[in-house]
Amino acid sequence: MKYFLPLLFIAVIILLAVGFYIKPEDEATGHLLIGSAIVVGFFILMPSFIYHRWKDKNVKDYMLTKENIEKMQEYQKDKKL
Repeated sequence: MKYFLPLLFIAVIILLAVGFYIKPEDEATGHLLIGSAIVVGFFILMPSFIYHRWKDKNVKDYMLTKENIEKMQEYQKDKKL
């Protein structure tokens, strides 16, 4: 995953650039390349990135529960002192 995400991102950017470069000469191929880059970025790159960033996180740490609200209030009280 360490090398997969940056390589896929670079590949999507290159595919977009080539698509926009080819589009004035061959519009159908340009649209195909641009669309392919968007689909790969949306359906493969983004879910992979989100999974990679959230795989070791605890969702309860980011939810507003009663305990977390109390912790925030205590932190604000300690900060003011």
